[in-house]
Amino acid sequence: MTDITRRITEQILAVPKGRVSCYRDVALKAGLPNGARQTVRVLHSLSRKHDLPWHRIIRADGRIGLKTGEGKELQINLLLAEGVEVSPTGRVNMEKFKV
Repeated sequence: MTDITRRITEQILAVPKGRVSCYRDVALKAGLPNGARQTVRVLHSLSRKHDLPWHRIIRADGRIGLKTGEGKELQINLLLAEGVEVSPTGRVNMEKFKV
């Protein structure tokens, strides 16, 4: 695992149950000011292998990044199970639930 990947992974793991963060903020906290896409890559490639709480990382505007039929429903259900409120349109109130 590269240093960048390790730093991103640490930030993802730091998001507590019942809270969310966004791709951009994970990257910023990992020291990568333009690393939102790198965060997505780490989530896509390492979530299962490292048991990352991938469902807690969403878009900066509070929307779920996944599409219907491609994991969006699962992500919403996982967030709801942790007490994160998700609107019928698939949006999380970032002011209330963001780390």
